[in-house]
Amino acid sequence: MALKLRRRRELSTLQTVESRARMRLTIITVCCVIVILATLIVGLYFTVRMVNTKFFFCSGSLKFVPIEKVCDGMTDCAGGEDETICVSKLRTNDTYPVRLVGDRLVLQVFINECGWRTVCADNWRTKHTRLTCQQLGYTLSPRSTRIPVKGLLSSLQNAYSTVSTDSTHTDIQSFLTASDKCFSGAVVSLSCSDCGEVLGEDRIVGGVDTEIQHWPWQVSLQWNHQHLCGGALLSTNWIISAAHCFTGRTRELSRWTVVLGQTQLGTSKGVTVEMIVVHKDYSHLSTDFDIAMLKLTWPVTIGESILPVCLPPHQLSVKEMLVVTGWGLLKEKGELPLVLQKASVPLIDRSECSKPSVYGSLITPRMLCAGFLEGNVDACQGDSGGPLVYLSSRWQLLGIVSWGVGCAREGKPGVYTDVSQLLNWIYTVMEMHP
Repeated sequence: MALKLRRRRELSTLQTVESRARMRLTIITVCCVIVILATLIVGLYFTVRMVNTKFFFCSGSLKFVPIEKVCDGMTDCAGGEDETICVSKLRTNDTYPVRLVGDRLVLQVFINECGWRTVCADNWRTKHTRLTCQQLGYTLSPRSTRIPVKGLLSSLQNAYSTVSTDSTHTDIQSFLTASDKCFSGAVVSLSCSDCGEVLGEDRIVGGVDTEIQHWPWQVSLQWNHQHLCGGALLSTNWIISAAHCFTGRTRELSRWTVVLGQTQLGTSKGVTVEMIVVHKDYSHLSTDFDIAMLKLTWPVTIGESILPVCLPPHQLSVKEMLVVTGWGLLKEKGELPLVLQKASVPLIDRSECSKPSVYGSLITPRMLCAGFLEGNVDACQGDSGGPLVYLSSRWQLLGIVSWGVGCAREGKPGVYTDVSQLLNWIYTVMEMHP
């Protein structure tokens, strides 16, 4: 009896050992399969990424074409898709019929044969505010206030326009007629979005670390998930940057993503781009008209670290320092920073910047200079397309990082696209592609 009991125990123990051995073998097999699958997936991922850097896949004709042939003006895919997913160009010589003037954002409308007219507050209603902001390309928080005529500059008191009809058109000009008097004694001041309002910060090379919450319009434009240029958020679906970021192989839309709301650039997933529009008069030789607009595939959610910057009004008087931000090189031929940088720079008078000893005739009416003639503080490679801002009643976008000789060299300050000179183009782009 004892012998049978011992054999049963030995058999049970043997079965337990075999069961554990089988379980260990199963676990090892599963782990091996997982490791192999993970290795294949990672290998496939990097293979696809490598192929994507060298070739464009024609989904219609199921073939690959070299990336150099994409956006070259010649169709290589059967359906022409290699040329339809490219940066587009736009030129406008017309006067955009709506503008805001001065620090108080006084509304003026261009009426045919009558010129620019300050809009009187007589009969002005909420629907007119909403319509005007929509025409300027904004739909967020449209609001208007009344400003006494007596407090205006004399140039804004010479000619008025008043609401006199109940038009069914979608442009504010159709509601207005010219008038020599403003009977209410007040004109319209307009604000179209919650832009440029930042708490926690008062009013690059030589820069210091900062946080995105202080400059929440700053974005990173990434080509194949690598930071290439900066940009600034204008509205929930529009980014403004420099045209020179989108030349050569970087003209293909699908490889661009926009990263918002990040102080430190890493593996953050960006928003894809639906459209990129560069100024048709941009010249890579002179860097004139160095401006571009990117429309995001979907609107972003506004928050503490994502907020639009304000476009500047006409006739803005700059009295204090400007701020430039970005993730560009910390010094000429140096390294990229780990976190967002900011630097304060003064505006340099155009006559000074146009001296032969500085940049001479290279400075066009679409450019402005900012920085120190003694050097030491400047934007650099990687900052291109980023914002140069000024704090008035709100933070306003004065310039776009464009070009310069070296970085922070003596006598060679930074050159920026003058945003105020290209407002017609900016508003036209946003109106054409709502």
